[in-house]
Amino acid sequence: MRTIKGPALFLAQFAADEAPFDTLPNITKWAAECGYRGVQLPSWDSRLIDLNKAAESKDYCDELKGQAAENGVEITDLSTHLQGQLVAVHPAYDEAFDGFAAPEVRGNPKQRQEWAVDQVKKALSASRNLGCSAHATFSGALAWPFLYPWPQRPQGLVETAFDELAARWKPILDHADDVGVDVCYEIHPGEDLHDGVTFEMFLERVGNHPRCNMLYDPSHYVLQCLDYLDNLDIYKDRIRMFHVKDAEFNPTGRQGVYSGYQSWVNRAGRFRSLGDGQVDFAAIFSKMAANDFDGWAVVEWECAIKHPEDGAREGAQFVKDHIIRVTERAFDDFASGETDVAANRRMLGLDR
Repeated sequence: MRTIKGPALFLAQFAADEAPFDTLPNITKWAAECGYRGVQLPSWDSRLIDLNKAAESKDYCDELKGQAAENGVEITDLSTHLQGQLVAVHPAYDEAFDGFAAPEVRGNPKQRQEWAVDQVKKALSASRNLGCSAHATFSGALAWPFLYPWPQRPQGLVETAFDELAARWKPILDHADDVGVDVCYEIHPGEDLHDGVTFEMFLERVGNHPRCNMLYDPSHYVLQCLDYLDNLDIYKDRIRMFHVKDAEFNPTGRQGVYSGYQSWVNRAGRFRSLGDGQVDFAAIFSKMAANDFDGWAVVEWECAIKHPEDGAREGAQFVKDHIIRVTERAFDDFASGETDVAANRRMLGLDR
């Protein structure tokens, strides 16, 4: 067993043009003051990292690590959630997702996809230069508009979508293997990889690639009414990253999982700041320790009610209170004796 590292904070929801959220030195100082020991960087945010430079220069990455270390925090890993989304986009979402891309490739799905693939590869190279062993991303989606089968899906539609998704990601996964970094897909509604079954469909198509892994976030499972504790045991060998995020699901006679197009505040299922939702984090942290999870507990703040700075400060303490310092000895060691093979055989009645 291992003691989980943390707490760390995903900075995507906090980066801004105003201090202290405008530069890596400023935001890491603020994060440390909140009680964090690590930060997860959004690779698309040029206020915090120059991705092109990070992919090419270990010296630059050492400089970034040094800026964080001066404030007492580590750079735990990079994220390409926005770029990964653009690796596979159904035409229904072209306009909605176009803003995630560089201006020069907007309006051109083919060029946008090529740009996205290049971005994820660069982030994987930058991860290596930063000394990070795992990388967070989204899978993108081709089949998502056909999630609910009405009208009936044409035979082979989903299979074709997953064949194509795997073909787009396989070269990226191979590059990840070349640089020694795990690709951790956040299992998330809106992505083709949104539960265990869809992850397995994809994993099979990429040949059980060793770099194809999961980012575990129980909040997304609460909103799908999926057993998030059982999921930990099923996929423990593939879970390489952990987002600590809370959620609640309160169905009524008027709305359930789909929540009737309501705003986040008015949905039956909604994300909450840590401790304000329904996730059993005591059980999760226990399973993570027992399953020998070798990674960081990264707070991802998403809440439609509480102020983000309050959520961040409370989240750091919440994770500290839940991390289990694993024991190095059994609780009943005081009653143990020396190993005696002959005595063991006698106790089992084997030498009669």
